[in-house]
Amino acid sequence: MPEAPYLVAAVLVSAGVTWGLRALPFTFLGRLRSSELLAHVGDGLPVGVMLILVLHTVRDTDLVDLRQAVPVGVGLVVTGGLHLWRGNALLSIFSGTAAHVALASALW
Repeated sequence: MPEAPYLVAAVLVSAGVTWGLRALPFTFLGRLRSSELLAHVGDGLPVGVMLILVLHTVRDTDLVDLRQAVPVGVGLVVTGGLHLWRGNALLSIFSGTAAHVALASALW
């Protein structure tokens, strides 16, 4: 087992690196606020996140097996419908996930 000073040094170095990596983006924050590219990325990011979630959801789904296809389909419809209606990504993702889990549990 390593000595106590070695363990303390390892923890301090790890904490310093972690703090530094988390603080680093804030040094560029002033320059990024006026960036047109960042504004464009921010506009398209929610759609990209939703697309990734949809692809991740349906990638292993056997669309012939209704016990798998129905919960996935209903979850996607709930997510998409709520997102179009309310425009709240958090609400739509959580609600679609809840609908999927509830149906998958009921049909299993």
